[in-house]
Amino acid sequence: MDRVIVTESTDDWIQQITNVEVVDATEYLTDSKWSRQRGLKVCCLPSSFAYQSIGYYVSLLAEARGHRPVPSIMTVQDLTGRVAVRLLPKSLDEIIQTSLASLQTDSFTLSVYFGRNLAKRHDRLSRELFNQFQAPLLRFEFSRRSKKWRLRKATTLGAGELPAAHRPYVVDFANQYFARHTSVRSATKSARFDLAILYNPDEKELAPSDPAALKKMLKAASANGFAAELITKDDAGRLLEFDALFIRETTAVDHHTYRLARRAEREGMVVIDDPQSILRCTNKVFLAELMEKNKVAMPKSMIVHRGNQHLVAAMLGLPCVLKRPDSAFSQGVVKANNEDELNAHLKCFFETSQLLIAQQYMPTDFDWRIGTMDRRPMFACKYKMARGHWQIAKHTESDGPTFGGFETLPIEMAPRKAVALAQKAADLIGDGLYGVDVKESDGQFYVIEVNDNPNLDSGVEDKLLRDDLYSRIMESFLRRIEKKKALS
Repeated sequence: MDRVIVTESTDDWIQQITNVEVVDATEYLTDSKWSRQRGLKVCCLPSSFAYQSIGYYVSLLAEARGHRPVPSIMTVQDLTGRVAVRLLPKSLDEIIQTSLASLQTDSFTLSVYFGRNLAKRHDRLSRELFNQFQAPLLRFEFSRRSKKWRLRKATTLGAGELPAAHRPYVVDFANQYFARHTSVRSATKSARFDLAILYNPDEKELAPSDPAALKKMLKAASANGFAAELITKDDAGRLLEFDALFIRETTAVDHHTYRLARRAEREGMVVIDDPQSILRCTNKVFLAELMEKNKVAMPKSMIVHRGNQHLVAAMLGLPCVLKRPDSAFSQGVVKANNEDELNAHLKCFFETSQLLIAQQYMPTDFDWRIGTMDRRPMFACKYKMARGHWQIAKHTESDGPTFGGFETLPIEMAPRKAVALAQKAADLIGDGLYGVDVKESDGQFYVIEVNDNPNLDSGVEDKLLRDDLYSRIMESFLRRIEKKKALS
């Protein structure tokens, strides 16, 4: 079994937890058989996580052995003093206020056991706190001042600190927590590693991968020795159950996708796309500067601020294109046909960003999309412009986005100059999975942008490679994990 509970407690309730082996903490620390094991997931339920306690050393040595402890030693440190309070993201504030609004007192203690609370009305808050601080037994102290609830303290609980009346519920929550992992493992008997595929079922038309493609990914993962599972942001508390994270949700820096990528990388997991790629690709100001410095051909561009906005029309001509730094799927990208439109768009964009990108307008019937991974090209597509529009996606408030057609080509049939230019641009970002958009004009090629987390849709990007496209991705995950394991 690749999952164990390590504890000092001999309480009966721990023995009632199924689908996991219970190991004495002293045995785990001193018996060499545990230090020799690879890929072990360690759930720590000690008496205490105090500095240099048995629980502290279980988490510390688990990481040194290449195991994956919950909580990690970093989480243990974060839950010391008031560090956890400072780490709480702003996005949690509304959930806190909603969950605690009906309370009559001005102080409240919330116990979170494996991401759950005994009161169902606090389920969402409990899950979000567990996602932020991944430890099996947690306690949060809140107080209300001026009608607003604030977190004052967060701590881990020792196994012996559970009230007797809570223990049957904790056993039930723990069994549900471990059962999810066991069911996926059972379906993939030959699995060597665990892979989480993060997606958002609410993205619909703008999702990086459609449901059929996600199924193909799961199939390819299984064929390459992975127990793979689709997860959403609500499963963030289970992140450390996995060896790798594949992000198939639209990424942004001020977003849970980036935070999960950061956490996964920090905990030693393989993650695609990695947080550095997300940072670099999702900001068009950075991309423009990077491409210019490395002499990668782009449409004539300029970084615009309030002090030089009057120069845009003179330098680029009209029409020109304005881009918000964090735009995606053609959203936050506009064409200014005249001075009035230019000034109106600039005023609107400056309300949310101090810097913008302006580019020469380069009309084409299609954009090339060159997909690369591990510094090698994988696929080539022509994305055609939406009917009656200058972009591949046309967004309307009433009907949602509409897209132009596509044509998928063997990478060998795509123009060599386009492929070489795309690869040069992608290599400046890293060795992850990227989609490079390239325009062709008068026989010359220009990089428009490099996308982390590019579209992989069934019947589009995989039209020629079919299942082999997903197998190549899973083979890359496998190589990366094995390399990490060999070094640990």
